[in-house]
Amino acid sequence: MAREVFLDESNRKKQAAAGLGAFAALAVFTLGLLFTFYSQFVINVPAKNIAILIHKRGIDLANSDEIAPDKEHKGVQKEVLDVGRYFFKYDPYNWEWKVVPQVEIPDGKLGIKIRMYGDDLPYGEFLAFNENQKGIVPGVILPGRYAINPFLYDVEQHEPQIVPAGFKGVVTNLAGKIPSALEDYADETDPMHQKLLVKKGFRGVEQATLDPGTYTFNPYEIRVDLVDCRNQRFNLSETRDLGFPSKDGFWVSLDSIVEFRVNPVLAAKVYVLYKEHEDDEGINPEIVRKIILPAARSFCRLQGSNNSGRDFIQGTTRTQFQENYQAQMRRDCEDLGIDIIQALITKINPPEQIAKPVRNREIAKQQEEQYRQQILQQKSEEKLAIEKEMVKQKPAVIQAEQAVIQVTTVAMREQEVAKTKAQQELAVAQLKLEATKDEAAAITARGKGAAEVVAFKNQAEAAGWKRSVEAFDGDGGQLAQYVMFQKMSAAYRSIMVNTADSPIMKIFESFNRPPRPSPGNLSEVKTAGDAQ
Repeated sequence: MAREVFLDESNRKKQAAAGLGAFAALAVFTLGLLFTFYSQFVINVPAKNIAILIHKRGIDLANSDEIAPDKEHKGVQKEVLDVGRYFFKYDPYNWEWKVVPQVEIPDGKLGIKIRMYGDDLPYGEFLAFNENQKGIVPGVILPGRYAINPFLYDVEQHEPQIVPAGFKGVVTNLAGKIPSALEDYADETDPMHQKLLVKKGFRGVEQATLDPGTYTFNPYEIRVDLVDCRNQRFNLSETRDLGFPSKDGFWVSLDSIVEFRVNPVLAAKVYVLYKEHEDDEGINPEIVRKIILPAARSFCRLQGSNNSGRDFIQGTTRTQFQENYQAQMRRDCEDLGIDIIQALITKINPPEQIAKPVRNREIAKQQEEQYRQQILQQKSEEKLAIEKEMVKQKPAVIQAEQAVIQVTTVAMREQEVAKTKAQQELAVAQLKLEATKDEAAAITARGKGAAEVVAFKNQAEAAGWKRSVEAFDGDGGQLAQYVMFQKMSAAYRSIMVNTADSPIMKIFESFNRPPRPSPGNLSEVKTAGDAQ
């Protein structure tokens, strides 16, 4: 029984595994079918790409057709598919597609489209202005990505035209209308009617030039040539010898340096007239060869032959010849569009036959002038020595003057100090004098007051004494005796004396006299006496 259960369980597992395998196979088949269906019926265009459609069925193309004119014809279609997914729009039975990268123009580049289908261009034309013409398409495409069908257009990359600073860009219209009448040219007022420059829009070199900058022109449509308008310097003696026969038949050679530039206003005309070879040296060598050198030779041979050989050794003729040379070079080159900044004759080589004696004479003159200069120099040195000594003496004088000024200043300062001190002492003395006077007046006043007090006191005492004397009938002795007795009475308590011969008693005896008559009594006495 257990064996049968085990077999049933094993069969169920095998059936489950078989079912799972069948389901997996069905899932794989379904996914494969879906992937096949997706890849056949869904067009996936990733980023930066396009899809080119090719119709496999339809109307056959003509022998002159390179591309299908519409969707009814078989072949490469003009329409392209941009980035995205396209479901069930194109079936693989009638359509074929090819995913290719988009056309990318990097920074600093230009794109030129060349149409590879359409009618052939007419004679003399090389730009396809119409949509049904094959050839170079006018205009440019700027940096970026473009969904351009590579079966329809070939895209070339070119550099933009750059006109550096100091240059002018000469514009040559390669695809404009061919000028036929005189009014089509920019220089129609030229009396010679050279027909060098054309107006804008006509084929040829335009009169207007380009300023420094970057320009995005189609190089098949417009060509830009650079003309250097900066100052140029050329030494005519480096490669060519400038010389002329003098008036007396001697050969005189010279060296010259010319600084020039192309007139920016006439840059296009100068380019047309003098540019012959397409090289890297530019137009300057042609200007030197065709304008500057012939003008310099012409002046030297015409004007130099009017002077003798020795005239070119002396300074006056050389200076005048230099000035005339520069002025004539400017006049001759200005009309041709060349500005002469400076034309210098750096060296004149006169003939040796006359140069030597003239040189010796000039050397003698120079030596004479040198000796004169030496004399002047000696005088100057003498004067300089005197001035140096004066300069040396001047500090001592200045120092002495400074000492005198210093001593004078100190003396004046001391004098001012002494004067100020004396004035202060005088003021103090005056103050003291005033104080002394005030003090003397005070002392005098005090003395007078004290004297008056004493006088008043004495008068009071005298008045007291007088009254006292009057109390004793005008007898002062009586008053004195009274006062003495009064004083002594307060000092003695008891006295033991011999009254007969005591010395102290003798003192009192002097007071024991009869009183003197008063003035009233005296008059009475005198009257009584007289009467007697």
